Amino acid sequence: MIAQLTRSERQSAILISLVVSVIGLLLGLAGRDDPIGVHGALIFVAGILTIFLVGRDYYAPEPSSGRLAQYYDDPSKAGLVLAMIWVIFGLAVGDWVAWQLANPDLTFGGGWSSFGRLRPVHTTSVIFGFGGNGLIATSFYVLQRTSRARLPDQLSPWFVLVGYNLFCLLAVTGYLMGITQSKEYAEPEWYADIWLVVVWVVYFLIYLRTLARRKEPHIYVSNWYYMAFILVVAMLHIVNNLAVPVSLGHAKSYSLFSGVQDAMTQWWYGHNAVAFFLTAGFLGMMYYFLPMRAGRPIFSYRISIISFWGITFFYMWAGSHHLHYTALPQWVQTLGMTFSLMLLIPSWASAGNALLTLNGAWHKVRDDATLRFMMVAAVFYGLTTFEGSFMAIRSVNSLSHYTDWTIGHVHAGALGWVAMITFGSIYASVPWLWKREAMYSARLVEAHFWLALAGTVIYVFAMWNSGIIQGLMWRTYNDSGTLAFSFVDSLVAMHPYYVARAVGGLLFLIGACIGAYNVWLTITRPVAAAETAGDQPAPEPGAGIAPQPAE
Repeated sequence: MIAQLTRSERQSAILISLVVSVIGLLLGLAGRDDPIGVHGALIFVAGILTIFLVGRDYYAPEPSSGRLAQYYDDPSKAGLVLAMIWVIFGLAVGDWVAWQLANPDLTFGGGWSSFGRLRPVHTTSVIFGFGGNGLIATSFYVLQRTSRARLPDQLSPWFVLVGYNLFCLLAVTGYLMGITQSKEYAEPEWYADIWLVVVWVVYFLIYLRTLARRKEPHIYVSNWYYMAFILVVAMLHIVNNLAVPVSLGHAKSYSLFSGVQDAMTQWWYGHNAVAFFLTAGFLGMMYYFLPMRAGRPIFSYRISIISFWGITFFYMWAGSHHLHYTALPQWVQTLGMTFSLMLLIPSWASAGNALLTLNGAWHKVRDDATLRFMMVAAVFYGLTTFEGSFMAIRSVNSLSHYTDWTIGHVHAGALGWVAMITFGSIYASVPWLWKREAMYSARLVEAHFWLALAGTVIYVFAMWNSGIIQGLMWRTYNDSGTLAFSFVDSLVAMHPYYVARAVGGLLFLIGACIGAYNVWLTITRPVAAAETAGDQPAPEPGAGIAPQPAE
């Protein structure tokens, strides 16, 4: 890794690491009586370790100019490995939390192991750790090949990857210490939020600089989705996390917003985090890896562009459907509901476009588990977006809100859509990145697929049943006009579904472990495949290979 950096890039890496170390030291000293002091020490250690890592090979020979004739894939390789590490950790914590809901004694008496602290550890690990690293790694891979240009330098991608994982580490360790803003998908405190902004700006600049140097005149649709993911997430993150810290030596901060404005801002962020982090970015992934794996052009390139603009515009207005029957003005609730229904059109256009791309390649879906991951992801994307629009209807929401139906909906998208397309993309790209003919074991990919699908179906159906029963029990009245069931009655009724949910999560975790094992064996085995022309940036416009539209 270090040997690929030029001497000036090594100097810059040491300087950046030194600045990070000093910031960590100052945070540690200022917050020595506060949990932020622990994070200051963690940042300081991370900076020092990076200095030693770079300094160890500082005098190694500089890379030859021949490197410029190859794509720079080292950050993508590291990102995919980190994604697999995060998903194993995140799923394990998630299944632990699921078993806690069936047996509360599984906290073992520790405050750090309570549901309230472990639950955000799970969500951050799988969404930002797994999903985020998968998006960063694949975006670097796709960006280079669809623009036929190498990344602009070798240091900034590593800054993004390492800095992003430092943010994830700060977030997860902070939750265990009780550091949280108590905002859904935005729990990290002010100092971690500021650090992520710095990392994210560099990430966006990498994209702009690479596209400015592209040899391909057309900007392929995947890059549209990736850039929307980067740009809009930055805007959402900054606005929702505007806060005033108690002091520079305290982790605690107070939001700039309060009351119903705070709720509206949070769910404008929360729903659009689903839109642009968990949808747009992964659609970019799908629009590259699915046609490449199937060996088919996108069914309709025009539809991919139209659905991009539809998703980008409609999603922005839909967040208020999370706040039906609250103090939010009725017209704002109705606006969110209306745009949620309209959102079904571009969402289904994307799902249908993906499935129609497989026309003429269904025999490959039958025989290739990697492509089947992607196909099932497209199906779940279509199902989940329909369900989301349906649940946004106010009368339906009166039954579903605050129940496990919402949990089932979220995990249909998270497991069936996000995880499936990511695993499929990882299985497709790992042999390409490490120059292997194929994954180490096709049978292990097959086993992972069926375990993941079985786990998802069990989980989602358990939560659908649980949620609808909850909603019905909570709104059932007896002849005297009082509630027919107590809240405890509904908990007792939920118990078998909670056990089923934990079993489904366990199956998904086992499948991910098998996948990580298969990836590791693919990387470490010595047999390499031949280099292909498509793995080299074009020296001039018109050279190279990129996915071509069907129309």
